[in-house]
Amino acid sequence: MTFMPVMWVVWSLLVLVMAGLYIYRSSLTKDEEDQIFLDDSFDHERNAQAAIVAKVNRLEPALKVSYWLVAVMTVVVIVYYVWDILVHLNIIT
Repeated sequence: MTFMPVMWVVWSLLVLVMAGLYIYRSSLTKDEEDQIFLDDSFDHERNAQAAIVAKVNRLEPALKVSYWLVAVMTVVVIVYYVWDILVHLNIIT
């Protein structure tokens, strides 16, 4: 198999993982409240919000890593095509 299809498959998989993580984070935060009035009778609400925040905080490092991997792979794709253009124009050999 040549390099180009492998490159595109890797890039596509990384984008799908990143999109999946982003969608999962969005589904978690849709139930998060912007403002909560907490007193002793709302302990269940406080616990639910704390659980949401904990899940989102655990997910953030993976999301940042996936952003960086997609960015690096995008640069690889661009460099490959620029190099290919330069080879076909006989600028480099």
